[in-house]
Parts: sequence; structure tokens; C-alpha cells
Amino acid sequence: MIAADRIGRMTRRFLLLVLLVAQPLLAATEGGSVPVPLPLFPQNNWWNIDVSSAPVDSNSASFITFIGGTGRSLHPDFGGNDADNPGFVFGFPFIVVDGAQPKLTVDFVLYGDQSDGVDHDNDDTPFPFYPIPSEAITQNGWVEAGPPGNVDLRDDSDRHLLIVDKTNNTLYELYNVWFNGSQWEAGSGAFFDMKTNNRRPDTWTSADAAGLAILPGLVRYDEVFGPDEIRHAFRVTVQNSNGYVFPASHQAGSASGALPMGARLRLKSTKDISSFTPQMQKINHIKYELAG
Repeated sequence: MIAADRIGRMTRRFLLLVLLVAQPLLAATEGGSVPVPLPLFPQNNWWNIDVSSAPVDSNSASFITFIGGTGRSLHPDFGGNDADNPGFVFGFPFIVVDGAQPKLTVDFVLYGDQSDGVDHDNDDTPFPFYPIPSEAITQNGWVEAGPPGNVDLRDDSDRHLLIVDKTNNTLYELYNVWFNGSQWEAGSGAFFDMKTNNRRPDTWTSADAAGLAILPGLVRYDEVFGPDEIRHAFRVTVQNSNGYVFPASHQAGSASGALPMGARLRLKSTKDISSFTPQMQKINHIKYELAG
């Protein structure tokens, strides 16, 4: 467990959710309140465990020094439109569908052998699995970064696509997507049954390089402005990592002195956050942080 006075120099990204406009009921919607039982995943899931009393890792100070010495400050992807680039957004959109949403085949071009929605006994052949609504092909705001899926921005953005099936309380997440004119392509994809604590197979990635889900670690508008404390980990990423620890299942770096993926971070109890607004106090009162 790693304690930090400030996690103000976590590099690369501190990923927070973008709130988008909801569509009519019974249709696929862009964002809004998550219409499934909360918290996402069971109460005893690693995303929802309070680590405020957990012991501090013996390497805590060196880990924090390493993070702070990378030369980049915390990057919070608060949701919203990019005023300098019309049609682009910050943060992560997510999509809500019901159980009747048709399943589509996604062709995986990077990590098919570690993705869901493929037949691993038949040369990783993809089959209809991901409930992607047609709006994501041509409309802004359904895919990370903003432009629709038929715009190929894979070299410029991670282009995640996050989908909640509200009927079955399941989650589908895709990395580096685009629609090539006839079919969706992606770098990798993962399925999570949010009624369970099931973990990815060891060494497997997901839409997140750590093999973790993304959606449960996002900070949503309805949480920040709601009446309750935020009772789950925030997802953060760092510029350099070194292996992985449970609950992560995959590594994407081996930088000496860096955090392992799956590491937990928290704000020291002595840190005074009383001058912040109530909404910012919720975000800064970190008991559950999880690095991905």
C-alpha cells in the first residue's frame, strides 16, 4: 500500500468520466447515471474496498518520489467539450444499452489472443459479442475523444468504447476502435460481469493495459454532485510502470523504481483539504485509489 501526501505528479492521465446527453428510454444512451445496482461490482470487490487503514508499503516514499520526478503534473480528464477543437471531448464517454441490443463482431488487430468475443480454440476467430449501437459509427461523443467511430484516430488517441448492459449488469470495453466501413476493429476488448469478482486471466490485458476494467474507476458527475461519499477507487495511469500486482493481470512496463500496475494509492490523513469545494473534497478524499 502506498501513501502519498499529494498525487499531484501522477503522469500521463487521471481519467475521469465525461457526462453526455441522454437519449430516450429503451434506446442506447450516451452517459448519464449508471442504471445498474451500485456500487459497480460487489461491495467486497477491489474497486470498492476502503484502504484508508491498510499498512503502508515499505517502498512508498521512493515510489512517490519516482512519480513526482517524471516532470509531468496530474492530468485530470474532467468531462467536457474541447473549445479549441469542435466535436472533441475530454474524459471518457460511456454508452448504456439494454439486453436486446444486437451483438456485433469486432476484429482485433493487436491482442485478439487476450480479448473476449473471439474463439480461442479456432485461431482467435471473432464472433458477434459486443452490443455496439449504430449511433457510435456516425455521431460525435460515443467514442473517447469525441469524433465518431468511422473517423480513424487510432494513432492520435486511445479511442476507448465503454458499454454498460443495464439489463444484465455487464460491461464491455474496447481499446483503439474504429469502424472501417463494414466492421468494427479494435486493439483489444474485454467483458466484465459486474455481479461477480471475476478477474481477467493472468497475463491478459483488457481495454486497460493493467487488465482492469475502466468504468468502475471513473468519477461520474452524478457521484460528485450527489449526496454521498464516492466509495470506489479512482483509476489513474502513470507514465512509467514496473510489472503488476493483484488485482491487475497484465504489465506494460519494466522501469526500475516505478509503481506496478494494480498498486493502490491514498491521500495521507494529515493532508488538509478543507479549503476545497465540497465536490473537490469528494475527489481528493482518496481512500481507494487504484493504478491502471
